[in-house]
Amino acid sequence: MRLLYRLEGGRRSCLAPAPWRKVGARVCACAGLLGRGERLIPEQAAEAAQGWAGPGRVGKKYKSPNGQIRSLLFCLSAKTFSAAMDEYSCFVDWDKMDATIQTQDSKELICTDFQEFKQLARQGFWAKNHSLRAKVYLKLIGNIPCRTVTPDANVYRDIVVKIVGKRNTGTLPLPEFVDNSLVPNYCLNAEGIGAVRKIICCIANQFPDISFCPALPSVVALLLHYSRDEAECFEMVCRILACNDPSKRLIDQTFLAFESSCMTFGDLVNKYCQAAHKLMVAVSEDVLEVYSDWQRWLFGELPLVYVARVFDVFLVEGYKVLYRIALALLKVFHKVRAGQPMESDNVQQDIRAFVRDIAKSVSPEKLLEKAFAIRLFSRKEIQLLHMANEKALQQKGITVKQKRQNVHLAVHAENFKSEIVSVKEMRDIWSWIPERFGLCQPLLLFTTLEHGCSLNRFYSHSEGHEPTLLVIKTTAKEVCGAYLSTDWSERRRGGNKLSFFGTGECFVFRLQPEVERYEWVIIKHPELAVTASEPGAKSTQVSTVLSSSSIPSDSSDRLSPFLAARHFNLPSKTASMFMAGSNECIIIGGGDGQALYLDADLNHGRTSHCNTFNNQPLCSESFQISAMEVWGFKDTMNA
Repeated sequence: MRLLYRLEGGRRSCLAPAPWRKVGARVCACAGLLGRGERLIPEQAAEAAQGWAGPGRVGKKYKSPNGQIRSLLFCLSAKTFSAAMDEYSCFVDWDKMDATIQTQDSKELICTDFQEFKQLARQGFWAKNHSLRAKVYLKLIGNIPCRTVTPDANVYRDIVVKIVGKRNTGTLPLPEFVDNSLVPNYCLNAEGIGAVRKIICCIANQFPDISFCPALPSVVALLLHYSRDEAECFEMVCRILACNDPSKRLIDQTFLAFESSCMTFGDLVNKYCQAAHKLMVAVSEDVLEVYSDWQRWLFGELPLVYVARVFDVFLVEGYKVLYRIALALLKVFHKVRAGQPMESDNVQQDIRAFVRDIAKSVSPEKLLEKAFAIRLFSRKEIQLLHMANEKALQQKGITVKQKRQNVHLAVHAENFKSEIVSVKEMRDIWSWIPERFGLCQPLLLFTTLEHGCSLNRFYSHSEGHEPTLLVIKTTAKEVCGAYLSTDWSERRRGGNKLSFFGTGECFVFRLQPEVERYEWVIIKHPELAVTASEPGAKSTQVSTVLSSSSIPSDSSDRLSPFLAARHFNLPSKTASMFMAGSNECIIIGGGDGQALYLDADLNHGRTSHCNTFNNQPLCSESFQISAMEVWGFKDTMNA
């Protein structure tokens, strides 16, 4: 079996651009063989690649003169299942492995571009051949850009005896940064389980900067399956941990990174799995604690055949895949358990048990199919959201593991008082807001019952606060409102002209007579816009992920906001009319109508369908205001 792989190559005749044509005859000969679908034996591939790229450069990426990213040709030889049992027999208990999922057939894979390779990963082309998967993992991980000094197999051989000594490897204590994570069995034998502990201890010795990495035992145990010895596994894991490409995010290694990823996952659940989110809020005392388990579902609870399929795609496509799989797991859990009583009084334990037995509900292929059917934000937008969550944690001093406030504590019955909404209704609203503000408590900024019906007073009490929550009660006892992402002082940027501002995190809602939330139309219908960094771009080119140093900032040094309209190629401005204000009125949502329009006296208002939120009227289309409240977000941790 042969694996021939050229990454992002373009036309075959262009495999050897002008700067690399010193041995063009050999390269073109190899390209010709590929063009006819003929086999290229390892010796030919090595000779051609060495002549083309120079010693030691096989499989590495180069920029061609036209700016395209290319990777030099490499060839992998894969063995049948019986041969793999001999080569990878050290640590695997083959009696526990499902031999029926392994194929004895030999096949050839010829891949000429990244898009094709990505599809093969999703389809599980190498999933049924242990040896082929091992070679693919070794090559993909070997191509990860790393720190200049990254521990390799020789380092492991030098240090393992000093670190482990004569201690019993089966009971070898793991470092604190794995957070008491258990070592998954993954059909490993006793020697394999001990090897996982030895490798983790050696990693701890070489990576003193790792402070929190609960996924590490699972990653080591999985890669040990596809390693010929402990040293090879150690080197592969070290390369993943030492990745220094700012556009690649692989495994969280600090509590700050881990916690912000949990908050980001909670935000994604809130937007893409609303039915499941509603269930979690109803049955859990601390929904944020439930979402903090999302990495454990993948790296700890999923059976081996599932986590290996996830890892196949993760190594090719990156961290975003993990969010997709976790969202799909939650969707399947909700679908299977909807209407059924929980098996225990702890939904966290229920989900863990469900994921362990996921084979009863969905196959690995169906799980991946469901995951990739979810239309997620771009990598850039998810990175911006992650950075915003990370910044919120840093501002609150949460950089090490500690108990987080939950929604029931944030909106506490003893501390909360409103003339419009009940504690339960405010908790429902609080469960919709971005995770980074769920750490705060509601703070009443303005109420018409106390401050009067004046738009100027509304502005004077609301400005300087971001975000804010607007709640309205009509004389017909209808209740509606809006979550507004941006400080009302931004309205002044338009001078005397009424102009819209805000971001796609804004949403409008109604509570009475029934509960309904309407988010930015682009969230549910991403086909209406293309992320600005991606129009016309091929999926072979990795989008630039902005770091905190490269994101444009204003005088207040704020991050470029998550879901800012300028990040998207919108069909018209009506898709991004979030909020606007003048001395005459307030408008929330626009385009063929307004979700909310309030007059200068805060006495009368209108509501209708608008393009920005694609909402139904939030109450009677023309209404009189009985009471209006504006709530801010109080940071109790730094109060």
